[in-house]
Amino acid sequence: MSVRLQPGDPAPAFTLTDADGKAVSLADHAGRKVIVYFYPAAMTPGCTKQACDFTDRLDVLATAGYEVIGVSPDSPEKLAKFRTKEDLRVTLASDPDKKVLEAYGAYGEKTMYGKKVTGVIRSTFIVDEEGKVAQAMYNVRATGHVAKLIRDLDLG
Repeated sequence: MSVRLQPGDPAPAFTLTDADGKAVSLADHAGRKVIVYFYPAAMTPGCTKQACDFTDRLDVLATAGYEVIGVSPDSPEKLAKFRTKEDLRVTLASDPDKKVLEAYGAYGEKTMYGKKVTGVIRSTFIVDEEGKVAQAMYNVRATGHVAKLIRDLDLG
């Protein structure tokens, strides 16, 4: 198993390519709160539900000062199709070599349908204004996660 981040740890810096082929960097969000979530694959049922939930609640999160970045190993082209097909408003970033996924501990061994496999571990991180991990959540559920996050953050 790779690293597991804890509250208070510095959030690993990254610069990835977004769905428009532009660089998206955690440093671009310095001084702001960011929700970075990692998901296995665009256009799959669970990942679609999670991305749509973040989009549906983006106004609540943005009003509370949070920006949202979703990261997967998918290509920027696939992310662009995903965003268009589902009308997503969250920033989607591509990590094809899985370096950022690994830095956050969101890639490694997991159990899927009773078997041990290596892959993306659905995870969410709250990064505070100082660039530190405020919350690290591993093995989150695709469905209901955003609602739980909003409750946990006391946003309504």
